[in-house]
Amino acid sequence: MKRNLYLTDKKGFTLVELLVVLVILGLLAALVGPKLFPKLGKGKQAAAKAQIELLEQAMDQYRLDVGTYPNTQDGLNALVANPGGLERWEGPYLKKGLPNDPWGKPYHYQMPGQHGEYDLFSYGRDGSPGGEGEDKDVTNWE
Repeated sequence: MKRNLYLTDKKGFTLVELLVVLVILGLLAALVGPKLFPKLGKGKQAAAKAQIELLEQAMDQYRLDVGTYPNTQDGLNALVANPGGLERWEGPYLKKGLPNDPWGKPYHYQMPGQHGEYDLFSYGRDGSPGGEGEDKDVTNWE
């Protein structure tokens, strides 16, 4: 006796069942997604703070070698290349070069600083002073 393989014992999902599963997944994504995305901005803020701390360590090593922090004109580039005329410069002080902030913009540096010996900061996502959330400035004095 021959069995008809095409009409009997078929197992699988119907189109309606698949659509129901897709709708449920879409609803879950709509509920969970907005709660996860703000954490992405907090992660970039934390990364910027960590990078600033690493830059501060490099600045301290520069100061130990040279005797002073780089001036504003030489800026953070003095950590990766001798600005000229510095016999005691022992750099580069950063292994992987000068990083940009997590938003792809360069860090800002001022020596002497308004908040300490030097000010080192990022303006956050918006690239402008001030702001809230991911747009908030990340500084070495706070």
